[in-house]
Amino acid sequence: MERAFDVLELFLDIEELSAPEITAKLGLPRTTVHELVGTLSERGYLMPAGRGSNKFRLGVRGFQLGSAYAERLDLAREGQLVAEEIAERCQETVHVGVREGAEVLYVAKVDSSHPVRMVSAVGRRLPAHCTAVGKALLAALPRAEVDELYGNRKLKAMTEHSIATRKELRAELDRVLETGVAREYCESNEAVACVAAPVRDRTGDVVAAISIAVPILRWNEETEAALRDLIAEGALTLSERLGHVVSAGR
Repeated sequence: MERAFDVLELFLDIEELSAPEITAKLGLPRTTVHELVGTLSERGYLMPAGRGSNKFRLGVRGFQLGSAYAERLDLAREGQLVAEEIAERCQETVHVGVREGAEVLYVAKVDSSHPVRMVSAVGRRLPAHCTAVGKALLAALPRAEVDELYGNRKLKAMTEHSIATRKELRAELDRVLETGVAREYCESNEAVACVAAPVRDRTGDVVAAISIAVPILRWNEETEAALRDLIAEGALTLSERLGHVVSAGR
């Protein structure tokens, strides 16, 4: 693995290299270089420099990884800005999260101004089915993909209120699709309720979700209704910042 990275990093400074040139620069056995170059070419990280050429250049896979990294950086930056705007309006904790497998990874956060507030951190991971952010993200997936994601294993419970079965999860995700906003009540934390809405990028795909978390001592039906509207507005704002164009019918 380390040698493969050594090969790729040569192309940071040189546009095209042949296998003998790579061998000379790295001091590796010729057979090893040929194996590495072959594997990297098969995976799209290297490609022939031209027809009939014995040299290689960086392939499209590296570009794809770089683009994904850049988009994630944009999401975190823009998410933080929108989270700050929402937090200023509601004075509650706001998160932006992305899905990684069956978990949610929080990439941006603004704390509540109240002395009693949710304790969390950027970089924290939680089971997606236990959070409003996770439900908003899971609802965007085809149901077959959700079933494949969870398999036949029992869903992990964080509190006694956590969703326990795939049947319950499917019903909950249907409600999210119907209303456009996900809800969580004491499912990841006994003392916290949440609302969340999906965030789309320029392609229209759901790439993140943004949420407002409130201690249950400040939670009631009126508060929930107001925060549902606010988080839907915030999700739309963040989507637009990421290049999503909302059609006139939506």
